Amino acid sequence: MNKRTAGVMFCLIAGELFAIRYIVVALFMSGVSSWNAMNFAAGLEYQGNGLIICSIISLAVGVLYLVLS
Repeated sequence: MNKRTAGVMFCLIAGELFAIRYIVVALFMSGVSSWNAMNFAAGLEYQGNGLIICSIISLAVGVLYLVLS
């Protein structure tokens, strides 16, 4: 696998991790009787920052690989 392919794959992983963050919160909040922005923000806080940090790191590595290729 060359650097360009690895860079694209890391960028794809970053996008998936970013989307999974919101999907996880939506599944976690599926039992809530009423939806609003404050409830969703509270769900995001409860979920933590792990996925967003991994997404940013993966995006940085992907862009670095693309620049180096």
